[in-house]
Amino acid sequence: MNRELLMLVDALAHEKSVDREVVFAAVEAALASATKKRYTGEVDIRVTIDRNTGGYETFRRWLVVPDEAGLQQPDAEILHFEAVEQIPDIEVGDYIEEPVESIEFGRIGAQAAKQVILQKIRDAEREQILNDFLERNDKIFVGTVKRMDKGDAIVESGKVDARLRRGEMIPKENVRAGDRVRAVISKIDRQARGPQIELSRTSPEFMKELFRLEVPEMEQGLLEIKSCARDPGVRAKIAVLSHDRRIDPIGTCIGVRGSRVNAVSNELGGERVDIVLWSEDPAQFVIGALAPANVQSIVVDEEKHAMEVAVDEENLALAIGRAGQNVRLASELTGWAINLMSAEESQSRQSAELEIMRELFRTKLDVDQEVADILIQEGFTSLEEVAYVPLQEMLEIESFDEETVHELRNRARDALLTQEIAREQKLDEVSQDLKSLEGLSTDHIAKLADAGIHTRDDLADLAVDELTAITGADEAQASALILKAREHWFNA
Repeated sequence: MNRELLMLVDALAHEKSVDREVVFAAVEAALASATKKRYTGEVDIRVTIDRNTGGYETFRRWLVVPDEAGLQQPDAEILHFEAVEQIPDIEVGDYIEEPVESIEFGRIGAQAAKQVILQKIRDAEREQILNDFLERNDKIFVGTVKRMDKGDAIVESGKVDARLRRGEMIPKENVRAGDRVRAVISKIDRQARGPQIELSRTSPEFMKELFRLEVPEMEQGLLEIKSCARDPGVRAKIAVLSHDRRIDPIGTCIGVRGSRVNAVSNELGGERVDIVLWSEDPAQFVIGALAPANVQSIVVDEEKHAMEVAVDEENLALAIGRAGQNVRLASELTGWAINLMSAEESQSRQSAELEIMRELFRTKLDVDQEVADILIQEGFTSLEEVAYVPLQEMLEIESFDEETVHELRNRARDALLTQEIAREQKLDEVSQDLKSLEGLSTDHIAKLADAGIHTRDDLADLAVDELTAITGADEAQASALILKAREHWFNA
């Protein structure tokens, strides 16, 4: 019988062109599956076959689990303290095994064993085909639509199948059986029962790969696509950088009479592509990304990672784009939040901000408007800057003598100290249950105290938009804080 088992393994390995080890593993699984039927519970059986003689042994085994975890599968697990009584140095995650009577191979039931063995071999064949395909390192999958499956397209390339989901097709794209399709490989799911390769025609990576095919300079490393943003089938923006000063990155991507960019656009159902010059300067990058609109001025807020962009009234609609498309793509391309406004709105906002700073300096430093305006013109925006900027920088201001500089710095420090004392007093009014709320920073607590929010219940009563307005937290963070504050309601 043992000789017959080895002959069966050799025959199946030869017939299916798979490694003998794969067939041995399949036979072991078949024997283990048949042995389990002797038991009523969900036992764990391991069978090991001697690769030379064909003899095999069978073991029942128990997984060692932590004592505090308890037994989730009593027939296949053992607590650590019990396992230690049998094997003193055994660790959690190890197995305790005991030999059991092996089932005879001839009594397994030929059909059941054959099904297990063939399934294992099919899985191994499938894995080998997938590995052979992936070794080619193709980023773009080119194949023919074999069939449609609930709106998804099953695309075949040689022996490999891939799934192009309806949501990953370009809108209004009509894909039918027999069509030739190109798409980027977006995901590999080796556990999937059907096609293990997922495709996408809407991802930015697909556009990048199409340009790499059309523009040889990218393959040579002379050009690089730094980022890409798409509204699939409608419009896209790509940012390109040249590593060779002799090469014009935008012109090279466009090609002679637009041949290269048109080839990409045609593959994407006529999607219009804006090619932008990438820049290390975020403001310059945003100006290019908003093209064709002309930008008048930009204010960069590093802390919020946002920019306020002013454009002419006649350019405002162009900068925003249809349904906000242009500014949305520019924001995705650059990674900066972009707040568009007209030149008049920008001027009005800047005037309001200047007036706030002017009033701050006038009241807190007890100076007249002229001194406040000098500080603003010299770039001071806060009391902290006046108090702690290097002394030499303030002494270089022509309008101030040394005595004035020292007096301004002292007044600024006194004002900050007064503010800190007032802040501490307000924090003392905040209850300990609010201060100890997980996720609430000291800065948040201070802002809540300023708004009269002193207890956890006060916070729990707020709406998300109210908390966002008070603390400056984003919606997700504000929502999480409010839910955390309300926890004790539900627990009660």
